[in-house]
This record gives sequence, C-alpha cells and structure tokens, in this order.
Amino acid sequence: MTLPPLRNFAPLAALALFLIALWALHAQLADYQYEDMVGYLDELPALNLLGAGVLTVLSYAVITAYDLLAMRYIRRPLAMYKVMFASFLSYAFSNTIGLSVFASGTLRLRLYSGWGLSALEIARVVLFSTLTLWLGLLVAAGGVLIAKPVDLPELLHVPLPHGRTLGVLLLLPVAGYLVAARLRRQPFRLGPWELPVVRTRLAWRQVVVGATDWVLAAAVLYVLLPKAEELGFLHILTVFLMAQIAALISHVPGGLGVFEAVVLSTLEPWLEAADLLGGLLAFRVIYYLLPLLLATLALGLYEATRLRARLGGFGALVAPLVPALLPPLLALMSAVCGAVLLFSVVSPAAEGRLDWLAHVIPLSLLELSHFAGSVIGMGLLLLAQSLQRRLDAAWVVTVLLLGAGSVSALLKGADYEEALLLALLLLALLPCRRHFYRKASLFEERFTPGWLAAVAMITATAVWLGFFSYKEVDYSRELWWQFTFDDDGEAPRFLRALVGVAAVFAALALARLLRPAQPVTGTDRTTLEALRPRVAACPLTYAHLALLGDKSVLLSQQGDGFLMYGVQGRSWVSMGDPIGTAEERRELAWAFRERVEAHAGWPVFYQVSPVNLDLYLELGLTLLKIGEEARVDLARFTLDGKARANLRNIRSKLERDGYTFRIAPAAEVPALLPALAQVSSAWLDAKNTGEKGFSLGRFDPEYLAGGPLALVERDGALVAFANLWCGAGHHELSIDLMRQVPGAPNGTMDFLFVHLLLWGRAQGYAWFNLGMAPLAGLHSRALAPLWNRFGALVFGRGERFYNFKGVRQYKDKFGPVWEPRYLAVPGGLRLPHILANLTTLIAGSVQGVVKK
Repeated sequence: MTLPPLRNFAPLAALALFLIALWALHAQLADYQYEDMVGYLDELPALNLLGAGVLTVLSYAVITAYDLLAMRYIRRPLAMYKVMFASFLSYAFSNTIGLSVFASGTLRLRLYSGWGLSALEIARVVLFSTLTLWLGLLVAAGGVLIAKPVDLPELLHVPLPHGRTLGVLLLLPVAGYLVAARLRRQPFRLGPWELPVVRTRLAWRQVVVGATDWVLAAAVLYVLLPKAEELGFLHILTVFLMAQIAALISHVPGGLGVFEAVVLSTLEPWLEAADLLGGLLAFRVIYYLLPLLLATLALGLYEATRLRARLGGFGALVAPLVPALLPPLLALMSAVCGAVLLFSVVSPAAEGRLDWLAHVIPLSLLELSHFAGSVIGMGLLLLAQSLQRRLDAAWVVTVLLLGAGSVSALLKGADYEEALLLALLLLALLPCRRHFYRKASLFEERFTPGWLAAVAMITATAVWLGFFSYKEVDYSRELWWQFTFDDDGEAPRFLRALVGVAAVFAALALARLLRPAQPVTGTDRTTLEALRPRVAACPLTYAHLALLGDKSVLLSQQGDGFLMYGVQGRSWVSMGDPIGTAEERRELAWAFRERVEAHAGWPVFYQVSPVNLDLYLELGLTLLKIGEEARVDLARFTLDGKARANLRNIRSKLERDGYTFRIAPAAEVPALLPALAQVSSAWLDAKNTGEKGFSLGRFDPEYLAGGPLALVERDGALVAFANLWCGAGHHELSIDLMRQVPGAPNGTMDFLFVHLLLWGRAQGYAWFNLGMAPLAGLHSRALAPLWNRFGALVFGRGERFYNFKGVRQYKDKFGPVWEPRYLAVPGGLRLPHILANLTTLIAGSVQGVVKK
C-alpha cells in the first residue's frame, strides 16, 4: 500500500527545518559561552518572573474565550466551566507540542464528544478556534508593523516586503474575512460539509480576542527581557509575532528552535544573544511548561483523592474524562522530564554545587549518577509513547525511572529543581495505575514517524547544548578517562553521557530486531480451521462471521481472543467488538489501531456494543449510533396471549397446509447442498440482488457445512432455510443466511422464526439474536447531534430506499430487548469517505452498492 506523502514526509521535513534552525542558533551564538546565558537567568529580577506568571494566567484566560465563541458559532449551549476547562487543557497540551489544529483537536474531540457534541460540531469548534488564532495573529502582526515598522527582510535575510507594506498584506485576509461575514449569507461548502457563515459581530469578537491573546503572550517575553526596554514593547511584539508565524508554518513541535532562531536573528543587533536565549528559555518554562505541569498535576491529584463529593460539579465533570486525558498528559510530561534530564547531563552543574557534593559523596557515586541520568532521560523519552498507549510495563518502568531519576538529579549535581519536577510527576503517576492496563511487550510498539522526529529533535538539541557548553575544551582521547570534581571533569562526563544515550538507542534497536513476529493471520484454510475452536468458545454469535473467509484476523497472544477486520480504501473496519476477555479486547483494539496507523489508514469499529464504549473513547474515536440490535429473552418468550395471536395463527395455518420445521445437523448439510443452492439462486434472482459479505453471510458450501441448518419443508421439498449460529454455553442463538423459494406462502419466515425460538428455548439457550435494525432509536430533537438528526430523518422518510421502519416493526413482534449499536470512527471530516468504504465492503464491490 502506498502511504500518503504528507504523512510520511511531514515529520522528516519538520526535523530538517529544526536542524536548520539549530544550525542558525549555533552560528548566532558563536561568540558567546554557556555561562553568559546562565548568568542572565541568575540575574533576572523576581518581580519580572512574577509579572510573567501573571501575564501567562491572563493569556490562558483569554484563550478559553476561543472555545466560548466557537460554541456560539455552532449554537450549542454548553456550561461555561466545561468549555473553559476543555480549552485550557487543549492549549496547555498543544502549546507544548505545537499550536496546530491536530494537537488541540485531539483533546477537544475526547472532551466534547463526552458532552454530547457530534464529530462535525467538534470539527467546527476546532476550525473556528484555529481561525480565531490566525485572525488574532495576523491582526496583531499587521497592526504593529503599520504602527511601528521594523525592517524584517534585512534582519532575517529573506525576501519579504518592507515594514508597512508587509503589515497591509497581513491585514488583507482579515479584511476579506470581515467583509465576507458582513455580506455573505450562504454557507461555505467543504466537500460534503456545510460551514455556516460567521456573523459580523462574532467575527469582530474573534479578531479582538485573538489579538489580545497574542499581545499578552508577547508581553510575557517582554518582561523576561528587561534590557529590551529601550526598544519598546511594539518592537518586541513585532519580532515575537513574526517568530510565531514562522514556528507555526514550520510544524516543528512547539516551534522549538525555529521560534528562537527568528527572535535571535531579529533582535541580535540590539541585545546580547546569550541574554536573548536566557529570556527565551525562561519564556518556554513559564508560558508552556508550567501550565502543562499544572494540568497534569490537577488530573493526577483528582485521581489520587477522588474528592468527587467535595469537588461537586467539577468532580462530576472530570470523572468520566480522566481515563481519556491522563495517559496522553502523563506521557507528554514524561517526555518533558526526560528532555530536562538529558539537557542537564550535557550541561555544566550549577556554580558551587559540585564543591558541596565533593564533601558529601564519593566521586564514583557522582560519576555513576551522571551516567545514569543520561540513560534515564533517554529512557523516559522513549517510554513516553508506550505510556500514552497505556502499556502496564511502561507505567512500571516509568515509575522506576522517575524515582531513580530524582535520586540521580540530586547526586550528579545537587539539582533539586529537576528532582522536584520528576518527583511531582511520580506523585501524579502513582495513583493512575489502573489506566495503564495493556499487557503488550514494550518492544512490540511501533514508533510513529512524528514521535521519532520529536525524539531526534530533543536528542540533537542535547548534543548541540553539550558542545556549546564546552566549546572551549580541547577534545582528545584522554578526556574519556578523566574523573574529577573540578570543572575539568564536566566535559568528560558530557562525553560519557552521550555514550549512555547511544547505548539506550542501540539496546532498543537490537530488542526490536529480535522481537517475535506479530500474531496476524490471513484467511486461508489453515487459519479458518484454527479459528473454529475460538469461535466455538465465544458466547456471542457474531463471532461466526470470522468463518466467512472474507476478513483478516488479528489473534490475541494469550487465550482465545481475536479481532476480524476488512480493508476498503483507507478504512480498516473491525466487524463488531474484539472477541475475548476484557483484557484481550483492549489489547486487540490497541494492536489493531497501531497496525492501521502503520499503514496510514483509519481505524473503524462497526456495530459495537455499549459495553466497550470507554475503550473506543480511549482510542480517540468518535461514537455514532447506527441502530439497535434486537435480542429475544427465550426464557420469557411464549406464544400465549393476545400479542402473539398472529404468530400462533401463522404457525397453525402452515402446519395444516403440510409445512414442517426441523433442524438438520452439520453432518446432513453436504447432502442438502444441491437443494440449498437451488433455493438460494431462486431467491437472489427474485430479489434482483447479489451476495453480500463482511457483516452478512453468503451462500458458500464450505461455510454452510460448518453448522446446523433450520429447514422448512413441504412433502419433502425444501421451502426455506437458515443457517444457525450457536453461542458457547447456550448463551445466544442466531441465524445468518435466511432464504426461501419464490412463491412461498406469506408468513413462511415467521413460521421459521417461531419454531426456532421455541426450539432454542427447549435447548436451554438464553437469548435469540434477531440482528440490527439500522438507524432505529435515533432522536431528532433540536439539541441532538447532527448525525442523530440525520439518521432519524432517514429512518422516518427513507422508505423509498430501504424499509427501515418495516425492519424494526417486523422484529418488534417477537418482543425483543433493544440494545444500541455504534460505529466508532476517527473524528473530523473523514466520515463520508469511511461510510462509502464501509458500504462497498459490505456490498462486496462498488457495483454491489447500487444493487438491492
């Protein structure tokens, strides 16, 4: 399968841009020392740090207005505290890994879908908020360039228009947007989707809120650059905004390196580069890292205390979201801690701390702790993705590494700040054990290109920082063997730390090369025979669909679990829930998602039950109700009473006319195949349809020979038949293929069903599964999600295309219990494509879609 170029090469392009920015930083800092940057941070006034913190709080408060405005746009009333909570978490997360629609959209999808918003509504919120961000950025940048022109082309050495001309060009898209909001009445169309036009007043609010947010963010950097007062705030604002534009366009995570390179290039003529780098470092810690840490600790504290009663409404709000939010946040913080530890081991210790340690611990312990710090830092980086994917082994190893890292930070340089950071994450992680339940091996996890690029960026930064810190050192072989508390021992420790980093990479690569093959099977005869015991052990009858031979199968490593799926286009569709124990189902679902991602596909779960909805939310999928499944409680089924009079009459009439019912065991099926084939062909011709697949059975002699059949006969001639699915432990009974000869009397299928239900009850089965009624049970209330309203409309008025109501009414006469069924799909605008792929998969071909 050919992978989309953007998905393959975007991380590589971001890595290339990052390395270019890093090279530019290296050139700009050629005349400065590491001590110059550290000295600036030491001299930064506490009042300025406090001011930066206050401005950061104000900026994040304004950011929450992005989503508040978006809710007005989509006209969905949602409690303000919910919207503000979702907005804060989304931006605390996305600001660190990149201000992109994808980064913030992922968390919004998980949050808002839990509060009843549809995938389309969430997509509109994300697009609206992203548009607000860009409108504010363009207005702020364009306005300040007109008010105080700065000659950016000469400073950046790039072909850009000068001063006010560039400002006007930046304002033109905003002006066009406001004019469109004023004049346009028809919605914008994006493929099959409609985007309502933003009203004029709302559009102006977008501009004001977005610009205010950017001005406050720039003010944070301004107060961290006290020596920039002579330039004035407008000058710093201009540079800050242009650097942010460059960072956003680059798609480098968090704009790391790109943002710093642009700021240094444009401000170096007036400010010392080392001072600038120190201020930028403080800015990243205060504006990006601290909000992320606060969000992670807040969720970790909630999980630890579970003060739902004391927290009241907020506790009720957070409780269902914690399982989906905690793993990605903890994983990101783990990566941040790993990066902090790596940067620490490649840079000199704080002044005076090694002298103090020399009187407390032996040199060998310091050297060992320093080397261990490099291994632990790299380990935390590489484990973060497995932590995000909820591996139990990743939780255990991360807990151990955080504990060891805290001790290492203290022993290698008395770095209590790092030890505190790692200890706080450890405290947040400890009570969250139950959210990391997957039993998969750490070495089976596939690293995504984006994650590998991020790890490469952090590693490259650490290597550059080390060589920048010790640029005056005369490197030689003897350095490897120098061990001392003096400053002369810092560079050798840095080199040995690089060995630790390389060793972790090498060990991981070797482990992955030696890992066993993944347990994936195709659909050959050997596979089908191996599946039969697993299908027979399943109490749910839909497991028999695996024996059709038209699906691939993913087997659990332990037990009898499996997942069956088909592929159409980019849609990889699992038929029903994974089968097995709760643990096997979770592991199979995650393994399936990772396999799909490896092929740049879209993971889809079709006709899933409410039992596993939390699992699909954890996978980051959106749930759409597609109908309801009917199951008859056989212990309560009876033909007595007025409600069953029609069924009694049909049975009696056909029995008087000579029709009989019997169950043919599997051993008799081969002899019946010619008659079965004749009935099946006649039925297909009469219906002018073809065989289906995937979620529906087809006439296949080998498939039918695998189980018993229910037969309706008259004078020895076959009139109708259905193949039986028998669940393990007599839990459930169902049918798949159900066909009759043209001209069979009315009520033939009722006759077959009545006898089947009575036979199943006599055999001790608990349930009879009548299958799903598509689009049944969807509400068309004004506040219902768009998908539900659309489905309800089709159910009510789509009889021209499919007898939706008739299917529901037919099954209702057997008195079933109705249970909802869902489609779990990725969010965004991919739904029409996925539905088209799913339809083709079931129909067997595009031609089959247009047939009945």
